[in-house]
Amino acid sequence: MTTPIALTIAGSDSSGGAGIQADLKTFAALGVYGASVITALTAQNTMGVRGIHQVPAEFVTAQIDAVFSDLAVGAVKIGMVAELSIIDAIATGLKRWSPKYVVFDPVMVATSGDRLLAAEAVDALRTKLIPLASLITPNLPEAAALLDESMASDEAAIERQGRRLLALGCQAVLIKGGHGQGSESTDYLVAADSTIVLSAPRINTANTHGTGCSLSSAIAAELAKGEDMASAVRNAKRWISAAIEAADRFTVGHGHGPVHHFHRFY
Repeated sequence: MTTPIALTIAGSDSSGGAGIQADLKTFAALGVYGASVITALTAQNTMGVRGIHQVPAEFVTAQIDAVFSDLAVGAVKIGMVAELSIIDAIATGLKRWSPKYVVFDPVMVATSGDRLLAAEAVDALRTKLIPLASLITPNLPEAAALLDESMASDEAAIERQGRRLLALGCQAVLIKGGHGQGSESTDYLVAADSTIVLSAPRINTANTHGTGCSLSSAIAAELAKGEDMASAVRNAKRWISAAIEAADRFTVGHGHGPVHHFHRFY
């Protein structure tokens, strides 16, 4: 029996709700063995980010090579990458090891509103990481920032932005609608020959810390298990919706609490 393995390349969240910690919880919850490459340490909690300590680029490279030289990685999720040198290290490592699937979540701003990506690094995301991605998963503000446009406000504008992002070289784009309005949260999976609309009831909770991290890692987990892209995204969307719905079972912190990664178990 082959063990499905997924790798997260992201920053650490000291409060455990997002980043590396959320990704590893997601992998475990979905029956996938998780490995990690840490790009940054953050001092943060549910109320905000107090500090960021970057991992040297050469050590990011060392982690990537250590994992790929030993583990049969089925899918990679990329999260927080805040510096140009780290973006270069990841891009070089992915080209060297050629994983089958790369899910890239272009994290720019934390749930608390704290900026996690230097402005000068945005162009490097466009030119160096997006072309290597099987799927990118921006939310509405991130999609707009990547394109230097205003945030899309209707379905036609969202699909248009999705197609512009496709033109940057990735294979598919999932534009997440959590920042939208209305009773449903609607995501748009845009590929070369199709657009799939995925809707779920909008859940009234403040406990959404790590939602984007967890969704992208859930997609990577499903891909590592052998699902095709559309099925992986559908399964991950159902799972994250349930995790958000169960978030209020927790009392964690005084700000934006975490989603419930293990809602299926307790």
